[in-house]
Amino acid sequence: MENQMQEKASKAKAASVLLANVSTDAKDKALEAMAQALEKNKQIIFDANQKDLDAAAAMIEKGDMSAALYDRLKLSDAKFKDMVSGIRDVAKLEDPVGKTLSTLVLDDGLTLYQVSCPIGVIGVIFEARPDVVPQVMSLCLKSGNATIFKGGSEAKNSNRALFDVLTDAMKTIPEIPVGAFQLAESREDVAEMLKLDQYIDLLIPRGSNDFVKYIQDNTRISVLGHTSGICHAYVAESANLDTAYTVCLDSKIQYPAACNAIETLLVDDKIAEKFLPEMCRIYQNNGVELRFDDASYKIAEAAGIPDLKKAADEDWDTEYNDLILSIKIVGNVDEAIEHINKHGSHHTDVILSTDQKEIDKFAGLVDSSSVMINASSRFADGFRYGKGAEVGISTNKIHSRGPVGMEGLMIYKYILSGSGHVVKDYVGDSAKPYKHEKTQEKYCRLQ
Repeated sequence: MENQMQEKASKAKAASVLLANVSTDAKDKALEAMAQALEKNKQIIFDANQKDLDAAAAMIEKGDMSAALYDRLKLSDAKFKDMVSGIRDVAKLEDPVGKTLSTLVLDDGLTLYQVSCPIGVIGVIFEARPDVVPQVMSLCLKSGNATIFKGGSEAKNSNRALFDVLTDAMKTIPEIPVGAFQLAESREDVAEMLKLDQYIDLLIPRGSNDFVKYIQDNTRISVLGHTSGICHAYVAESANLDTAYTVCLDSKIQYPAACNAIETLLVDDKIAEKFLPEMCRIYQNNGVELRFDDASYKIAEAAGIPDLKKAADEDWDTEYNDLILSIKIVGNVDEAIEHINKHGSHHTDVILSTDQKEIDKFAGLVDSSSVMINASSRFADGFRYGKGAEVGISTNKIHSRGPVGMEGLMIYKYILSGSGHVVKDYVGDSAKPYKHEKTQEKYCRLQ
């Protein structure tokens, strides 16, 4: 098993050098071939997904799988349509490889270029969601990164069907190197992947908090990701109530299993008695279980809200991934910011307000990768941010943050172009001075 995983990683590493230099035209042709292949093989993919769903249903009955995980596993017509359109959207994006980021003239005839290039080999380890395969494969192809996929066993049939359809489509474009994309399928492969820092340059885990934490704690490879999605909406005194009702509802129920769904609603105490009863009724009419702090409990009780339940301390640090919401009353925007920075996961947080000074304070001081102003937390998504698709959401503060598209799969190299220049001419008593002049000159290479 170890040799098999190392062989796949070795093939991906060798192919990554070639893929980094494939022309934009060839990559875009491959992406269109992939989109057409998905459309042509839709029934094959859905049949494979149904096998996984049947097995998952049995696991749910035994209590071995959550309904939220089942929802992530299921490929709907809408998800399938998004997979196809996502690939085509990536094809429309500008090729990020080989872009001149900066140019510095060190001396006459000696020019330093900073040029964008792929990271190399990306290891993507994910749970449940088979639509990760086309999303990430399209982004990695366009950005010139070889990729090793390891999905959860609960989606093995779906992942294999999607991987085979997409890689077979790539083979119709001769310029795309064989071996650039690999699929690992056994549970043991994860442990082996974590050891292969000589082949894999970046790991992107997508799954539960415990799963991502395990990856981060057990590898020397750099990890891009987030461990949880504990997101908040804060309703300020100045909020437009109709806007707040709509946004707070969408942020919770549009897709409660998503990492950018809110888990806690914070309400300013000066508007709570006016806002909270109707908001509670709206949530309960949509099947949301509510958990109240002491102050919000009293307001809900006085308003005759049924099925009251008090929040425990651990609720403020819990990602439910379900139709459950905790509610807390705060005194002002400062208390809201303090609560979010203490209990949140630096993912996505929302303010409902019409006070620009208050909005600016929230946006500036909330330490999250996305801050929404009078808009749903569910907008924190690579496709919605115009990235074509996303490889994941990062709460890191280096390299890439928030919904990560191709920019998170890029790094850069320095290219110094001279004509026999040597360092000895620039040291000592008679050293030539450096010019260090910035220019707009681009580094050009033949495709």
